[in-house]
Amino acid sequence: MEYSHLIHRSLQLVVLAYAVGSIPVGLIIGKAIKGVDLRDHGSGNIGATNALRVLGWQFGLPIFFLDLAKGLVPVLVARHEFAQHPWIIVLAGIAPILGHSASPFLGFKGGKGVATSLGVAIALSPLAAAIAFATWAILVAITRYVSLASVLGTPVGAVLIVLFNPPIHPAYVIFSTLAVIFVIVKHKSNITRLREGTESKFSWGKS
Repeated sequence: MEYSHLIHRSLQLVVLAYAVGSIPVGLIIGKAIKGVDLRDHGSGNIGATNALRVLGWQFGLPIFFLDLAKGLVPVLVARHEFAQHPWIIVLAGIAPILGHSASPFLGFKGGKGVATSLGVAIALSPLAAAIAFATWAILVAITRYVSLASVLGTPVGAVLIVLFNPPIHPAYVIFSTLAVIFVIVKHKSNITRLREGTESKFSWGKS
């Protein structure tokens, strides 16, 4: 692929990935189908966990899978078209996560990006994503704290993504490091509530 064409195609993909990632799926579904603005209920987050709490699993699960797809699809496309360019693949993964968490449709605010990050992880390494998700699910089942499970499960997936994409490439190392930092920063308020014992526990169904 000619260098100029490579830059043009990769920029197109990254910009499109950000645009798709920025679509506030939870907010749209909540308002369109239930007349509910997720920002005014529960934790105020537009992501799948708050949707599950507020709207119930019938709407929360589709929101989860759509948010996941926002991260999965761009990276699958990047791996197909730019297989020899890990930096482009990584950028195609970072873009939708940033779009979801800093959406121009929401004044550059948004969700915490966990489901979208999981989609990226699945595209980068299905096995690493499966182990990370299993870790997350076990922690949620034991503690019922989704935030704690997300903060502890992300490093597991991050390390495995690096190890399961040999030879170890700096693009995956940087992506994994940024992913861990990002999740911790986005969950800063949750971590504070966990320390204070005021964090809400997860339960299925509409609250």
